[in-house]
Amino acid sequence: MNTAAVTEFHPQLDEVDHRIIALLREDGRMPFRALAKALGLTEATVRSRVRRLEESNTMRVVAVTDIEAAGYNLLLAVGVQVESRTPESVARELAAIPEVFSVNVVVGTHDIEALVVAEDQAALHRLLSDRLAALPGVRRLTPSLAVNVLKNQPDWVPL
Repeated sequence: MNTAAVTEFHPQLDEVDHRIIALLREDGRMPFRALAKALGLTEATVRSRVRRLEESNTMRVVAVTDIEAAGYNLLLAVGVQVESRTPESVARELAAIPEVFSVNVVVGTHDIEALVVAEDQAALHRLLSDRLAALPGVRRLTPSLAVNVLKNQPDWVPL
């Protein structure tokens, strides 16, 4: 049997790559021309380096929503215990709810942990009671309201 090895290309990052990434973390919509000026490079050089970083899956520029700017004032971690269904099937239904922005199937006290947002107390009540608790297979919800968010760093990567 002859099998071919598939290898991914992961470029070595130099100081310029790290500076490009740092600038794009500050402003992911920064034009190539502005990046080039800030780095003292040509626009073509910056464009090719960004393309190389993206094509090698070393870097990806994405939009991140500020939940408060989007009108959500409450952030909750919700533990979900499941019965009569698989946690994965319940988690997939949870993930389809717009106010749920993170769903993880876990091992521990709960079967699923989700992060949810709500505009106010009334919206929170509707979300927990009418929508989440009503999903088939949900045995128990254990919500924890965030009263002070000390760190929310969606752009974190180990570079």
